[in-house]
Amino acid sequence: QVSLQETIGVLRSDPDYYTLRVGGSVLGGGFYSSRLWVDVREKAGLVYSINQSFDIGKTRSTFSVDYGCDPPNVSKARALIVKDLQDMQTQLVTAAELQRSKAELLAVIPLSESSERSVAVGLLNRSQLDLPLDEPVRAANRYVATTPEQIRDAFAKWIRIQDLVQVVTGPPPG
Repeated sequence: QVSLQETIGVLRSDPDYYTLRVGGSVLGGGFYSSRLWVDVREKAGLVYSINQSFDIGKTRSTFSVDYGCDPPNVSKARALIVKDLQDMQTQLVTAAELQRSKAELLAVIPLSESSERSVAVGLLNRSQLDLPLDEPVRAANRYVATTPEQIRDAFAKWIRIQDLVQVVTGPPPG
């Protein structure tokens, strides 16, 4: 298991939060349709699993890409991940990628509040993060309004590829 991680300066109150969520979905969401899955798993066959995540909080945040592969493939997979990250910073996502990512994020909103418990937890979390109680509606509007240019610019602003720290669990890379 390999983890590439870095702390990032964006906080939950930053407008770029929503843009990074949409871009993160293009990069590593949607499982079989994300850039990382297609490029590193399907095309190159270097990893067993791969995902990316933003953990964006009130006072600190992290970005990570996690993947499982054989030791000889660690650096090869990392090189493709770095290329995909560079592409996110320099090129526009496609209309199809943007539509898929927006649909994925919008579909999660009603599901995340489908029980009394999840509604209560959502309200509590929003309160703790100093967010408005109607934040899911605001999030939906922000997701819909996100443009390819905003995604490129947010990735260029917040993701420092050269600062990614690599942690390997298991045998040393080959």
